[in-house]
Amino acid sequence: MARTRGKDDTRRRSRRDERSRKRAVYIYAEGEVTEEEYLDLVMEHGAPADPARRTTHHICTTNAATKDRKPITLVDKAVDRLREEERKAKRAGLKPKDWAWPQVWCVFDRDDHPQIPTAFSRARKAGVHVAYSHPCFELWRLLHYRNHTTSMGGVCNDAGARLRGCQGFAQTYGANVRSVDVDRSKHVMPGQIKGRYEKARDFAKKLNEQHTTTDQTRWDPYSNVWELVENGLGIARY
Repeated sequence: MARTRGKDDTRRRSRRDERSRKRAVYIYAEGEVTEEEYLDLVMEHGAPADPARRTTHHICTTNAATKDRKPITLVDKAVDRLREEERKAKRAGLKPKDWAWPQVWCVFDRDDHPQIPTAFSRARKAGVHVAYSHPCFELWRLLHYRNHTTSMGGVCNDAGARLRGCQGFAQTYGANVRSVDVDRSKHVMPGQIKGRYEKARDFAKKLNEQHTTTDQTRWDPYSNVWELVENGLGIARY
């Protein structure tokens, strides 16, 4: 009669189970519309870097009040969620090096928010990831159409106006649409991102290299949303 392997079999099954588990990514977003729609489209149209390593994304701020969407508040809530999810992961037998170990991200802009460096510091110490755009998320959307290397003076309206003026942008809302207003442009259409990711990522990386100061309020322009896409959601392209 063959001898059973006991604990060795259990360990092997545990490792196989870990490979098949999805990583849960919890996201606290400043924006009430744009960021959520963008992330939903990324997950719908994105191609995983490794098909065996999948993720689920959970937007934790869908019903949050505007006053609860400030960067420092988002980070504080994200830290609490991370601690909770880490406890669950440990009870499930996961380790921090495992693919399925949960991640928590905050997505926020420079705008005119106070305490940006403090928010970054708290997030870093706790292990919460940050996807940050200066002056705002519209810069990341703009980079899907063209490069932009000069300061916007922290003015988000400038980024939004440039985005709305990009060739073909208005037509993503309808073939006969010639222009869109600010409110309508907050909604992200598939045609604004599909096939455009790698260009946007490369533009953003080049932009970010120029910033040497540790003061995030001076990173103008800047966006590292691509890190959430690749390092968090495991998406290679869309």
